[in-house]
Amino acid sequence: MTKSTTLAKLTRLRNQKIQNSSTTPLPKTYPMNRLTEALHPETQYLKISKIINHGTEAKSFVFVPDTEKGTKQLAYFQAGQYISLRMHIGNSYVTRPYAIRSTPKQALAGQYILTVKLVKDGFATPYMWQNWHVGTSVAASGPAGDLFYEPIRDEPNIIAIAGGSGITPFYSMAQSILDGTMDANLTILYGSRRHDNILLGDELQKIADATAKVKLVNVLSDEDVAGYEHGFITKELIQKYASANYSIFISGPSVMYQFVMKEIQALKLAPGKVRHELNGNTESPYEDPNYPVAAKGQVFNLTVMTHDQTQTIPARANESLLIALERAGIVAPSMCRSGICSACRSRVVTGQAFTPAKFDHRRRGDKEFGYVNTCVAYPISDLTLEVPVHDYANQFG
Repeated sequence: MTKSTTLAKLTRLRNQKIQNSSTTPLPKTYPMNRLTEALHPETQYLKISKIINHGTEAKSFVFVPDTEKGTKQLAYFQAGQYISLRMHIGNSYVTRPYAIRSTPKQALAGQYILTVKLVKDGFATPYMWQNWHVGTSVAASGPAGDLFYEPIRDEPNIIAIAGGSGITPFYSMAQSILDGTMDANLTILYGSRRHDNILLGDELQKIADATAKVKLVNVLSDEDVAGYEHGFITKELIQKYASANYSIFISGPSVMYQFVMKEIQALKLAPGKVRHELNGNTESPYEDPNYPVAAKGQVFNLTVMTHDQTQTIPARANESLLIALERAGIVAPSMCRSGICSACRSRVVTGQAFTPAKFDHRRRGDKEFGYVNTCVAYPISDLTLEVPVHDYANQFG
């Protein structure tokens, strides 16, 4: 068969297929689109099915899909990831990220569990304590975050460093190891003040007792008790419990993270062996040595440009631009609230904003063209900010 004959035959076959398919309707949805929507939903509507009290300052909220609002199943996730809750509190639209304490297997069974500590002088948690009950509907993002075990990337031995409610992603990992979803060795160095206020301590110990692949080491800062490590999580303590070929995962308050990172630097681990999730835990910009002293204590004029309006609001020097937006009732996108995910990325048109170096994860191009992550950017002059809000308000419960 000559080349021209082969080409003619292929042309006839192609034309026949085109003619035969002309009467066949195209599908309205495709398997890949359905999979993407299931794994990465823009919004999930959850309903509280149970509330568990952990003393007076922590609660676990058990969520199931709110089918009445259209969520039929919960998105699957990797143990260690978080979801961002979207709440309409008074005149403010706010988000708060919380690590999922339950396991991926429980998500398949239609259940998320979030364990939350009360911040007495905070904004969101007092609202939860007063207004959330069984049956309350809450809007949330899909799962997000990079604090999960990836065998290709991470070592098989994980040193997990946690403080306070930062234990929740590691609880999910420990339980996932026990149920067979995750295959790694997990040693948790868990910092608490006292032995009688360790969040989820008994539950974690039961998991550790049930599998040799999970080890729990409680570290107490305020008291010296037999059976517990005393002090802070130092380089020496990490080395004491670390096996060969290990990665370090960190989750906890900013002050713990800053201390631990200095200790970890002395270990001289290979690049990529340290992962962390702050989930909204930042600190005052005044702590940064490069913060301009002249801006301290001031209140600046923040002109906000959205797709349909422009308005000017006050912005305090020690509060992020995101908080200023929320305080004014402006619906602004956000997720992690710690400068990592860039969901709140906005453009500074005029004026100046300061981002502490320790929380500045912007790409070089964003820095060059004036983009900031509003959750960790602070006003140091009057400024104009372009915020891409679009129809974000419709995603709040």
